[in-house]
Amino acid sequence: MSKQASQEERIVPMRLQKYLARAGAASRRGSENLMTAGRVRVNGVVVTELGSKVDPTVDVVTVDGREVRLADEAVYIILNKPAGYVTTMSDPAGRPCVASLVPKDQYPGLFPVGRLDRDTTGILLFTTDGEAAQRLLHPSFEKDKHYVALVEGSLSRAAIDRLERGITLDDGPCAPAKVERIEANSPLVSAVCPRGVPKGCSVVGLTIHEGRKHQVKRMLSEVGHEVIALHRDTFGPLVLKDVKPGKWRQLTADERKRLLAQTKGE
Repeated sequence: MSKQASQEERIVPMRLQKYLARAGAASRRGSENLMTAGRVRVNGVVVTELGSKVDPTVDVVTVDGREVRLADEAVYIILNKPAGYVTTMSDPAGRPCVASLVPKDQYPGLFPVGRLDRDTTGILLFTTDGEAAQRLLHPSFEKDKHYVALVEGSLSRAAIDRLERGITLDDGPCAPAKVERIEANSPLVSAVCPRGVPKGCSVVGLTIHEGRKHQVKRMLSEVGHEVIALHRDTFGPLVLKDVKPGKWRQLTADERKRLLAQTKGE
């Protein structure tokens, strides 16, 4: 049996929301929302019933009139996000968004996995694989993310101990973080203060695996240190390197293998 034939046997038939996610139209949950909103058609007919199945080899699936297809292989890229961009593929308010920095025309269906605050810089993963993105963002898949923060003042031993034990914010307890003081001569410093550490400030590194809104900023504020600048340089097994601010690159084969291994719990 040929490779192509075996692939087709694995995917025929398949649930429509799974097809949409694999085609990069949205995450699995987002695909369900597209269906219930009446935005999805199969062979010209609106399909809103969750669980409906399609045959990718013959059926034509469209979202808002635009055909979506299963790609031969999902695309994974990392962007070195600069400050001033919101993590969205469009913005009704007209603010600069990350969509303008990635090859969305070359790779239709490309979208960010998670988000970074508008003023936070660093590594941001994009993919066309909605299913993998959903698994990567699920709380059961604990991926370490390392942040470099320029903060007011200098963290005391007591503040570091609180963070490493796990502090409680207004939306619940945080898992213990790994914290390190970063020396002024470290190459990591340039990401948050390229002209050197300002007087009265310091640079720290935090490793967390959760992804709550403004989490790092809130954690540091809770122990008395406001964040002036924040940069993320790792996402799971991915390390931001060889990518200038505002630029992107595709994952290497090894990076992709290690990333997807995490979605399988390996």
